[in-house]
Amino acid sequence: MGFKCGIVGLPNVGKSTLFNALTQTASAQAANYPFCTIEPNVGEVAVPDPRIEELAKIGGSAEIVPTKINFVDIAGLVRGASKGEGLGNQFLGHIREVDAIVHVLRCFEDDDITHVEGGIDPLRDAETVETELMLADLDSLEKRVDNLTKKARGQDKEAIAQLDLVKRAIEALSNGKPARVIERKNEEEAAFQALQLITAKPVLYVCNVEEGSAATGNSLSQKVEAKAKAENAVAVAISAKIESEIAMLPLAERKEFLEAAGLEEPGLDRLIRKGYELLGLITYFTVGPKEARAWTILKGFKAPQAAGVIHTDFEKGFIRAETIAFADYIASKGEAGARDAGKLRLEGKEYVVQDGDVMHFRFAN
Repeated sequence: MGFKCGIVGLPNVGKSTLFNALTQTASAQAANYPFCTIEPNVGEVAVPDPRIEELAKIGGSAEIVPTKINFVDIAGLVRGASKGEGLGNQFLGHIREVDAIVHVLRCFEDDDITHVEGGIDPLRDAETVETELMLADLDSLEKRVDNLTKKARGQDKEAIAQLDLVKRAIEALSNGKPARVIERKNEEEAAFQALQLITAKPVLYVCNVEEGSAATGNSLSQKVEAKAKAENAVAVAISAKIESEIAMLPLAERKEFLEAAGLEEPGLDRLIRKGYELLGLITYFTVGPKEARAWTILKGFKAPQAAGVIHTDFEKGFIRAETIAFADYIASKGEAGARDAGKLRLEGKEYVVQDGDVMHFRFAN
């Protein structure tokens, strides 16, 4: 399953520096992980997860294949993008294709780097980008009203339900609120997602701070964190400059560099994990002599759906899943120990896969 986070932001906020650090990280990983490939505007990066190393050691796996997430560098945005200003149309087209938005905000002062809006104000910058996205969504929704209204008059139940959602979304957007804040019932979710609204996508705010604030953030990033909390979004403070330096260092030198900067881990690791969590993703594992592999699924997937991520035939012919919780696999020192200890479970079609499960699927050809 491929998941994409689109990186957006105004000019000179550190968006390109951050993306370059991600792609440099992907390049470094390519030596160890066979799946890493880089396109001009896509960085495919392994999701940091120390569990897979432990599993591989116990399982005697010859190869480690971590799960991954894609970060897409989206063309810069300026005021008027929703009306086609700058690269507006290209920007909006690309952002509709991603699963979540990583919004980079400048939270540092630097007289040598000018700001497109004059001064440093991340909340204003966030509002500038969000306004353009909301205007684009409004335009998209307003074009649908007449057609849906005609169908609703003809007692088309699907049109009636969708028109109600469209009107609620238009009201929220007209009041300066993104579509993701609209309250909706579980049974409305599929219809809501079908509207393909940009501001319905989950958002991760990246506060690009100066090097000295990389470990703790600063007063500007704290304002963004408060905004994110109020919106049920996520925020993370990192220094794009430090991350670009870390990404170019040999692995052996990174620990010392991080310690000198007062960091326990690269900020990119936190960013990648936050993006993973934001998309509602979890990981399960398969372990064997050939490889230990992490697989990405949506939280709530049942066993057959999880099996289908490996191969569609696994889902179609699903019989059962042999399942060991991660902690039990480690404590029992592998599959044989877990089986002997009664920790290996046989799960059927209704089993909801848990994060960290070690699984082996039985299926009929």
